[in-house]
Amino acid sequence: MRVAGFERVAAWALSALALGAMGVGLTGCGQSNGQTAAAAPPPPEVGVVTVAPGQADLAAELPGRLEAFRVAQVRARAAGILQKRLFTEGSDVKAGQVLFEIDAAPYRATLASAQATLARAEANLVQAQALADRYAPLAKTQAVSQQEALNAQAAALQAKADVAAGKAAVQTAQINLGYATVTSPIAGRIGRALVTEGALVGQGEVTQLAVVQQIDKLYVNFTQSAAEVMRLRQALADGKLQGAGKDAAKVQVLLEDGSVYPQPGKLLFSDLSVDPSTGQITLRAELPNPKGLLLPGLYVRVRLAQAEVDGAVWLPQQAVARGATGASVLVVADDGSVSARPVKLGPAQDGKALVLGGLKAGEKVIVDGLQKTKAGGKARPVAWAPAGSAPAAPASAASR
Repeated sequence: MRVAGFERVAAWALSALALGAMGVGLTGCGQSNGQTAAAAPPPPEVGVVTVAPGQADLAAELPGRLEAFRVAQVRARAAGILQKRLFTEGSDVKAGQVLFEIDAAPYRATLASAQATLARAEANLVQAQALADRYAPLAKTQAVSQQEALNAQAAALQAKADVAAGKAAVQTAQINLGYATVTSPIAGRIGRALVTEGALVGQGEVTQLAVVQQIDKLYVNFTQSAAEVMRLRQALADGKLQGAGKDAAKVQVLLEDGSVYPQPGKLLFSDLSVDPSTGQITLRAELPNPKGLLLPGLYVRVRLAQAEVDGAVWLPQQAVARGATGASVLVVADDGSVSARPVKLGPAQDGKALVLGGLKAGEKVIVDGLQKTKAGGKARPVAWAPAGSAPAAPASAASR
């Protein structure tokens, strides 16, 4: 009897111990599952843009310099002491406007002397012509010898030549006197005076006094690689690209701060030969500058539209990763999976990357939050908006 009771007590103890162990095991499993759930955060949120291919201009950005449309050097053509400067440095001047005055007293004296010589020659001509006219009929009646008549005619012709020389001397003296007043050869903006009052100018050489530049229009001189030109022409010939159309001859100018000059330029010509030292072709465009905001010598970049391409995509620059193997972007699928996609790039414009191949319409390219995810991971896409624009909305209902 005692043995049976002891066995029942032992069986009860073993059952209780097994139940306790099961409870402990269940508790441990619950804690493990809770820790696993806490260790798996939701997919990160990333800003995306939806691919919408279209037509884009294939343009080249080339370095260039601005040059004045017309440049005139104002020089002293008369020797003498500079007496007056009659313009404000840096102002706009008109064609024919008086800029400098050189001491004209010697030239006035030379003109007066030439005029006096001309008057004496004209007086001699009157006398010589009268004598020749009187001897002509007398020679016919042999009242005077033929030699005397011939001498009288020669004297009259000599007097006429002296008058012509006197007139030329007067004209020369007037021209030299006019050179004492220095005028602007063109209309434009004049720089600083290169000489001061009291300086001796034009003595032995034509002294430069100032420079006038016409800047209401400017030239833009720039160069392009001959190899790039040949590749572009070959692509156009093969039908891979289309011509840029009627606006192909227009150019845009980008200033040093990255802003686009509002007035478009017009391509004038490209050189027929390649510079053998640089392998570049020189081009020139004409740029309107009605307000005079741009100045000659300014460094700019020239955007030249040369072709059009279909199926192109514009992306923000930060969306594109560049490496040794080429460019790539991260694409988010409808299920949130992230994959890398190699792309073919064209020339960048306005801070945007031009993608010529590698993407399909409707795909979502990650622009913001690239550091939060990587290829093979997960992400929750929302429509990306540039800084300062309206808040972004979710990219799609499936991505929420």
